Amino acid sequence: MQTQTTAARQEWASNLAAARAQLDSVIAAGSGIILGKERELRLSLACLLARGHLLIEDLPGVGKTTLAQLLACSLGLSFRRIQFTSDLLPSDILGVSIWNQRREAFEHVPGPIFASIVLADEINRATPKTQSALLEAMSERKVTVERQRIDLPDPFLVLATQNPHEYLGTFPLPESQLDRFEMHLRLGYPSREQERDLLLGGGVESELEHLPVVLAADEVRELQRRAAEVRVAPAVADYLLALAERTRRGEEFVLGASTRALLGLRRAAQAFAFAEGRDYVLPDDVQRLAVPVLGHRVVLRRGASGLDAARRAIEQLLAATPVPI
Repeated sequence: MQTQTTAARQEWASNLAAARAQLDSVIAAGSGIILGKERELRLSLACLLARGHLLIEDLPGVGKTTLAQLLACSLGLSFRRIQFTSDLLPSDILGVSIWNQRREAFEHVPGPIFASIVLADEINRATPKTQSALLEAMSERKVTVERQRIDLPDPFLVLATQNPHEYLGTFPLPESQLDRFEMHLRLGYPSREQERDLLLGGGVESELEHLPVVLAADEVRELQRRAAEVRVAPAVADYLLALAERTRRGEEFVLGASTRALLGLRRAAQAFAFAEGRDYVLPDDVQRLAVPVLGHRVVLRRGASGLDAARRAIEQLLAATPVPI
């Protein structure tokens, strides 16, 4: 029995090392295209492994679309892009049913939501009615069309981008929609040296076309399954609960972290630990992920609104919460 246990641990460690090498290959390939954004790449991968969805808010032209294409190309996943506009309808996303004269029956023509990685570009330019068409897909990985429930591909990731709210023609995402996103990231401008390399290199389009496929869809599903098995010690679970309770009882918060947010933080920490080659979660993993996972899900009291203020509030909360030893 002891021999079997030792052999199982050795096999797990070997598989863990192999998985980390594969994920590091994705990061290395991506870092050569999106310069200076290794942290954001690692967080994006962790979001995918956690079976979550990703929201990126930033200025136009800083690499949000490139990040989505990079993930799809390097992971061998199907990719579709939806350009959100004020006149976009839910049927433009989900698809429609049309009459097939030969079969004498209605049949569903799939919309662009039927892909493993869906880029919802400038999601906050669409009306709330159209934004809400994504809720069922993101929560249940199914859509309902003409009373018919249809499964979405597996894996399935919605990578949404949005412009800052002060831009013209934008509709703020409601709290229920924001809570469906596992993480909220910003890319920012590259440094002067990195931007100079981009200018001299002539762009990234040709590099994306020749990006090697590191993982297949079935391998991604297996990594997601194994990431969910990463151990969370009782002390770390209590730490997660303490962070959530402080957002719910703190005077600076009107809306604290939901149960969905707390579960999302746990899954993200498991996925991040797995990508780092560990089969257990550290408090450091929770601290690294608390801002991108919780920052967009809490609402502050009047006088301290905005994402930056919420992120600072989460950072202060982390500093004030005792860390388990």
